[in-house]
Amino acid sequence: MIKAGLFDLDGVVFDTESQYDVFWKEQCELYHPEIKDMYKKIKGKTLVQIYEEHFADAKDEQSKITERLNAFEKNMKFEYIDGLVDFVNSLKRNGVKCAVVTSSNRAKMKSVYDAHPEFLGLFHRVLTSENFEKSKPDPDCYLKGAAIFGVQPEECVGFEDSFNGLKAVRAAGEFTMGLATTNSEESIKDYCDYIIKDYKGLDYTKLCEIVASSH
Repeated sequence: MIKAGLFDLDGVVFDTESQYDVFWKEQCELYHPEIKDMYKKIKGKTLVQIYEEHFADAKDEQSKITERLNAFEKNMKFEYIDGLVDFVNSLKRNGVKCAVVTSSNRAKMKSVYDAHPEFLGLFHRVLTSENFEKSKPDPDCYLKGAAIFGVQPEECVGFEDSFNGLKAVRAAGEFTMGLATTNSEESIKDYCDYIIKDYKGLDYTKLCEIVASSH
């Protein structure tokens, strides 16, 4: 029985990945023009991970990058993945608790709320990076997502698009639903139990059928 749906944000709730590509392509070319398509290597990583793994040689510049990112996010377009709102409402009507489980911080979420005042009413809870002790692919965030609703991990479905996110859901022992929005179906198929491109045609009944048939 599905008792909770746990959703990542970028590439899962909102179609924002192409916008982030523009921002990070610019930063990568500014600091590491010698590395071709470096921006593609940071997809699905937290800001802390991006700095540690790719900008450790530019520590004095990290605060400037963060300022640029904050300014960029204030002007982003937050467009829902097709069918997302209807799908979440279908889950809620059937007693499923729904939460956002994101590596984004509260400052980013303020931009989301400004763009979508209805957002907080769509989900029961929104968990941000400030709520977690460890970053994806560690399962900490998805285990906390289950815990806030008092349910077991095996009663949850986690929705993710990035490799680190998919690994986090699977490590938490939750049904892993992959969205082929950021990466191809072929590249993520080994990291999830089922793949969708968007939420069109998906509702509570269909999700239950998918989960049941995968066991």
